[in-house]
Amino acid sequence: MKKDTFIIGFMLFALFFGAGNLIYPPTLGIDSGTSYWSAIIGFVITGVGLPILAVTVISFVKNDARELADHVHPIFGLVFTSVVYLAIGPFFGIPRAATVAYEMSVEPFTGGSSSLPLFVFTTIFFVLVFIFSLNPSKMVDQIGQYLTPILLLAIVALAIGGFLLLDQPLQAPIDKYASSPFFTGFVEGYLTMDAIAALAFGIIVVNAFKERGIRTKEGLVKATLKAGVITGIALIAVYVSIGWIGAKMAGQGPFTNGGEILSVAADTIFGSFGALLLGAIVTLACFTTSVGLVVAAGQFFNRITNLSYNWVIIIVTLASYIISNQGLDTIISYSVPVLVFIYPITIVLILLTFMNKLFREASSVYIGAIAFTAIVSLYDGLVEFGFTLPTITPFMEKLPFFSIGLGWLIPAIIGGLIGLLFMNKTLKTS
Repeated sequence: MKKDTFIIGFMLFALFFGAGNLIYPPTLGIDSGTSYWSAIIGFVITGVGLPILAVTVISFVKNDARELADHVHPIFGLVFTSVVYLAIGPFFGIPRAATVAYEMSVEPFTGGSSSLPLFVFTTIFFVLVFIFSLNPSKMVDQIGQYLTPILLLAIVALAIGGFLLLDQPLQAPIDKYASSPFFTGFVEGYLTMDAIAALAFGIIVVNAFKERGIRTKEGLVKATLKAGVITGIALIAVYVSIGWIGAKMAGQGPFTNGGEILSVAADTIFGSFGALLLGAIVTLACFTTSVGLVVAAGQFFNRITNLSYNWVIIIVTLASYIISNQGLDTIISYSVPVLVFIYPITIVLILLTFMNKLFREASSVYIGAIAFTAIVSLYDGLVEFGFTLPTITPFMEKLPFFSIGLGWLIPAIIGGLIGLLFMNKTLKTS
């Protein structure tokens, strides 16, 4: 079982580690400078801790994340979970992974002068994604046993080169990293949005352990937590390494994003071979994440519809393929508002599940906390979409932590406490 735990843990690492995760830490490194270690510790707490908590939460349920949301109401559970799977799957997450892989592995060699290379790349990419997704139980071994070690070796080569060959002094921290590096890193980790993906990936992990003979709830929780620890250690090692590369690249800028930082770093360390190495890392990272998302969406929609698993993954893969050919900028422009809306709700659901024994799983607590959270996160999503909302904005700006994207936090607590009062009243009158 130890071997299986490692294989599943490595598989989960590869599913989590997409292109976005590769790009955030170098930006944190270059911006935090001499405050790097405080910032990266904050980043790890939310960027690694929250997703691992979310995966563990899924081991509490029988089928999927819908059971968590059903505490609010079954209709809410079905709608919200469907939106989550569509958002991180065919509408946004998978197409974004494919286009990022193209832009960082193929476009540097083509110049991006036409759409034909993107079309050819995505065609090959999604044919392979579909083939790997056909058999979910085989996917665990294919990714955990074969693809993840290749991905880790490529990252290790880049990291070792960075530690040995980049000797520039760290720069002074900029912006919010100058005054509060830990908390700024904490918020950056939260913005990776891996906790949403964890709701989908968690059931893949649970099913993998069930297929290996673990059936009891206690056994599944323990096994999932052990695999999560392996995943977490690998993620921390990678984040710290590539973040350090970013911190050492401050004198080489300016840079527009983390991808550019890594591209220049790879070229500085390995020359022309660096572009090939980075392209391999990004493509593998995006590919494994895409396979995991197709499998997760396939299993979920197979359960709630009359469609077979194979038909669902055909639809998911085709939709992802079509949307990916619209280009990365288009995908990001309409994906961010939806993700900004659903992410706080996801976090609150995860935390309430861990605490539900304190309030006897009362639906009133779930309803209060989620309703208050949704009001603020809906506002954030609409603003991200381009709405100004001048009547509401002055009130929202007064919320604690609003300026750092955590304006929903206090309303969620207040909503939960109001729900707790209703629960106590119900208990007294019954």
